[in-house]
Amino acid sequence: MAYTLTVNGESKTLEMPGDTPLLWALRDGLHLTGTKYGCGVAACGACTVHLDGVAVRSCQTALEDAVGTQITTIEGIGTPAALAPIQAAWLEHQVAQCGYCQSGQIMQAASLLAENPTPTDADIDAAMEGNLCRCGTYPRIRAAIHSAAAKMKG
Repeated sequence: MAYTLTVNGESKTLEMPGDTPLLWALRDGLHLTGTKYGCGVAACGACTVHLDGVAVRSCQTALEDAVGTQITTIEGIGTPAALAPIQAAWLEHQVAQCGYCQSGQIMQAASLLAENPTPTDADIDAAMEGNLCRCGTYPRIRAAIHSAAAKMKG
């Protein structure tokens, strides 16, 4: 069946079964490979994208359930020439080591800052607890989120 999605502000039509995980629709169908496969059971956060601005795990979101929403992937929040504040903060604080989980981390952090522009350490820890980083850069992640929040305030 054909499904039309709005991804990063553009309308895209895919021929895939409706129960296909959104992760695979994005990666295999639309070739947006910034969203990563980590665990497949929504436990690691590597596949985090936004549906209508809310962070969701795309490995457990069916393609058909994303129809009618605004889907934003890591490719849609900034470009190398115009980084989003959270992306710039990630670079400033040298958060990434292996980098595999970083798109999911950034998407979760962007969702947090959209909902709470001045998060405390406890707010950050609560929002980010479902996003795992094998390299253990959690202190840098927290610092980058605080830095991005400060820059977004003005």
